[in-house]
Amino acid sequence: MSTLIVTLPLLPFSASTPCESVLVDDGTSVTRQVESPVALLPSAPGAEVVAVVPVQRLSWHRLTPPRGTLDHGYFSEGSAPRLRSVLEGLLEDRLLDDPSHLHFALEPKAQDSAPVWVAACDRAWLQAWIAALEQAGRPVARIVPEMAPHSARAAAGADLQVIGTPDQAVLVHNGSDGLTLLPLSSAAVALVTRPDAQDAPEAVFAEPGVAVLAEQFFKRSVSLQTRTDRAVAAAQSSWDLAQFDLLRTRGTRTRKHLSAMVTSLLRAPQWRAARWCAIAVVAVNLVGVQAWAWKEQSAQAAKRAAIRDTLTTTFPDVRVVVDAPLQMARALADLQRQSGAASSADLETLLGQFQAVAPDTPAPAAIDFIAGELQLKGLDPAFASLADISSRLQAQGYSARWEADALVMKQERRP
Repeated sequence: MSTLIVTLPLLPFSASTPCESVLVDDGTSVTRQVESPVALLPSAPGAEVVAVVPVQRLSWHRLTPPRGTLDHGYFSEGSAPRLRSVLEGLLEDRLLDDPSHLHFALEPKAQDSAPVWVAACDRAWLQAWIAALEQAGRPVARIVPEMAPHSARAAAGADLQVIGTPDQAVLVHNGSDGLTLLPLSSAAVALVTRPDAQDAPEAVFAEPGVAVLAEQFFKRSVSLQTRTDRAVAAAQSSWDLAQFDLLRTRGTRTRKHLSAMVTSLLRAPQWRAARWCAIAVVAVNLVGVQAWAWKEQSAQAAKRAAIRDTLTTTFPDVRVVVDAPLQMARALADLQRQSGAASSADLETLLGQFQAVAPDTPAPAAIDFIAGELQLKGLDPAFASLADISSRLQAQGYSARWEADALVMKQERRP
């Protein structure tokens, strides 16, 4: 399954503003990179569209929600407005903008009475870009941050990334206090690498365009990481900023959860072994079914050959075998007639079978026997002993049907 990852521009929506996009297969294999307006983005049928919010567009706040705020249904229709009101109250003193103008999102698997990260961004900016993608025929399945703080419950060290252009290089510090963006300068480098820092970074990542500048400031080599690499890594994270008003109905939530689950099973590297095991199980079962079918076909062919051999051995005059059981029955009947013995399809046998199953029946008015078919005329179907005569004769290997007041009886041909 392919994924179209679109990094949203920093600027407000405009039809001519280019977006950076990358098309990947299996979650990590980049097949195409395009920078174009929304209407000209690559189109891949069946691809999941993931929108990446730039790090410069997000602010991060760590808070501890009151007990009972985050239950299992905190995004349900009745609980979502209440949860947003709680977040607005907790963040009111920390935000520079009016909370009503911002979009909030909680970190994945947020828990009650434990520190959680809350992302905030301009609601109008985000909604405009999401609506533009939807109108362009590329509805967004997930919204992820380009970079996210380490979970408050995880013991993770800090990392440094230098992004942007040589004229506007930005230093991103991801530590215990969240994401901090600083203009790249000697003072910023000294601040994040001071000896008394509790989570001093061990590695520095930089985009190719600012790698030389980063090495000059840090006085050591840096690891290259392109913006495309960050977008692909962000798409693989468990974050989803589509919350509250961007996640309107329970059906939408269910579809998103199912889509995320299916996508994880089909593409996530940690499920690669399970996928190969499933393929192996299916392949083994297919091979087993084919082997079992071949065995059954061989057994049936052996039985048919045995029946044909029995027919041709018992009746050497039969040269061509078409229906061995039927041909054997006819040959046996011919042999009985030639020897003067009554066969199961003769008049005497049919009358004897009828007499055995309906001994109290009045004598028929007329009897006709033509080509192994016996007709007993003048019988009353309502007579007690004739009520279920068909089923009783069938048990003896004979069929019977009524035609007006006549009972038509003959031997059934069974294989």
